[in-house]
Amino acid sequence: MSSDPAIPPAFLPWDRSLLEQAVALAARCAPSQTAYSVGSVIADAGGTVLATGFSRELGPAWHAEEVALAKVRRAGLDLRAATIYASMEPCGLRLSGRKPCADHILEAGIRRVVLALREPPKFVENEAIGRLQRLGVAILEIPELAEAARRPNRHLLGGG
Repeated sequence: MSSDPAIPPAFLPWDRSLLEQAVALAARCAPSQTAYSVGSVIADAGGTVLATGFSRELGPAWHAEEVALAKVRRAGLDLRAATIYASMEPCGLRLSGRKPCADHILEAGIRRVVLALREPPKFVENEAIGRLQRLGVAILEIPELAEAARRPNRHLLGGG
């Protein structure tokens, strides 16, 4: 896996199914007028799920990646070979003042992120993908799942 953003990371056989799980988790979020509904899955290098999370699962200010990472931290797992799957781009800036998900990912040592949808600029201009790539994290987008990732957010983004 290269850290050069011009070279996309290898597509693993389980990437699509694990991202589909993350997208499905987003539907479990309580709708909010001030935050997106996002789902997240963390898997080890062999595709075994280590933790899942969805926005607001542990409280109104919790993001999906933050929830999943909190669960694996409690288990004391080494995440250097793990991948985090997110229905939407991890946040790089939070209006709440809480630590952005991109920072949580970097601190956990995760070097690979797979996502369906870049964060629409409704709340902030998110630059997490570029920042993560500059710091050596491989980013894989699966745009065929973007429309499914938009569905639990249609109250914010419009469209039926």
